[in-house]
Parts: sequence; C-alpha cells; structure tokens
Amino acid sequence: MSLAKTKPGTALTSSTSDLSRVVPSLEQLSIWTSVPDERFVIRGVDWTFYEELVDSIPEDANIHVDYDGRDLEIMVLSPLHDGDKKLFGQLVEAIAQELEIPYKSAGQTTWKRPEVARGLESDECYFFQADKLTKVARAKARRSNTIAEYPNPDLGIEIDISPSKIDRPGIYAALEVSELWRFDGDRRQVTIERLGKDETYYTVDASVFLLIRADEVRRWVVDEDSSDESIWARRLRAWAKAELAPRLPR
Repeated sequence: MSLAKTKPGTALTSSTSDLSRVVPSLEQLSIWTSVPDERFVIRGVDWTFYEELVDSIPEDANIHVDYDGRDLEIMVLSPLHDGDKKLFGQLVEAIAQELEIPYKSAGQTTWKRPEVARGLESDECYFFQADKLTKVARAKARRSNTIAEYPNPDLGIEIDISPSKIDRPGIYAALEVSELWRFDGDRRQVTIERLGKDETYYTVDASVFLLIRADEVRRWVVDEDSSDESIWARRLRAWAKAELAPRLPR
C-alpha cells in the first residue's frame, strides 16, 4: 500500500502487513489533514499503533488523533473550529466564576487510557467534582506530566464542524465523562447529554454542573454578538448573575 497517494477525507483499512506496523510520518499526516476539519480515518488498528502515533506528533502540530478501540481519526482544526471551541470555553469559565462554582480546566489534554484502550482529545474539558479537583490539585502540586495521575474530566465539549467518523461518544463513555456538550457547526445547534447507567448518552435540558440550558448556551455562542469578547463576557456574567444564580440550591 502506498500511503503517500492516499487522499484526504478517505479511510484506510489496515492489516498486519502494512499500517498496523508502520506509524505514518508527520509529512504523511500533513497530507492527510491538508483540509482543516476534514476527518481522516484509519480502520482496524491496535492500541500500540495509536499510542506510538500520538507520541510522535509534536504538541504544536495542531493534529488531533482520537481512538475508539478499533478505528483512529485524525484531523486538523480550522480557525472556525478553534474560535467556536474557545467561545464555549469562555462561557463555561465565566459562568463558573460568576456563580462561584469550583472548577478546573483541562483544555485539550490528550486522555490516553490503556486500561480501556481508548484515547481522546476534547475540544475543551473540565473538572467539577470535589474529589477530582483534589486529585488534580495534588498532581499539579507535584508538577506531574503523567496523564495516569489525573482523573478523567467531568465535562467534555465537542465542536463538530464536520461529523465524526468513529465512535466518539463511546470513547467518552469508556472514560466515564458524565456530561457532554455537543455543537453542530452546520446546523448551529447545541445539545447537552448525560451519561446513563447503560453507558449511553441521553439528551437533557440543562447542565448539572452549570445549571444552564442548551438553548441558553446556543443563545450566547450563536445569537449574541461576540465580535468583542470582552464586552460579550461582561454581558454573559451579568446575565448569569441575574438568571442562573437563583437556580443554585439554597
């Protein structure tokens, strides 16, 4: 198989004689991801292949690699994708700060979990549960750079400018991420999902962590003017204080 001739946006099926033993070079990855937000998939690879590939990519390469236990998805983020994810992140943090809800951002951490043979890089992710915040604080105090010393996040944010070609919800479920926010960049719609006991995500009306409804999230990331993010954030904070604060348990 000639990897260099493979076009972006296609999927490869590996075998033990080719891809499962040959980790593509950074140059090859650049060819596959030459169109931002276009997802390239390699089917049927093992954990070792995924881990070696992720470890070979420089942190500043802007190449996302996710693995659902069988198939691997590769993508480069577009400026549109990056702008949307940052706006979602600012919304989460502004609300948490205004309502004095303890949280810790984990950004775009790559969650490599060999115990479940899954790996994922969220667009944004956060810790809210007290026990996890304690574990994160201890790992940070040690200046630990070992992902195994950090718990899985409580909230993940997914920006879908293009639809995923692998089982991304299944990865989040295996990591036991209890809440997932999804933004359909084509329809400009927001959904909030909670992980059920059957390890499946179900759409819910509002976030259990921030008390904000999906339609309200959409309002602030789609309908409200965010051309000046400083002004946008001030308006958001004032709204959160007036509308969300009364929803806090007393």
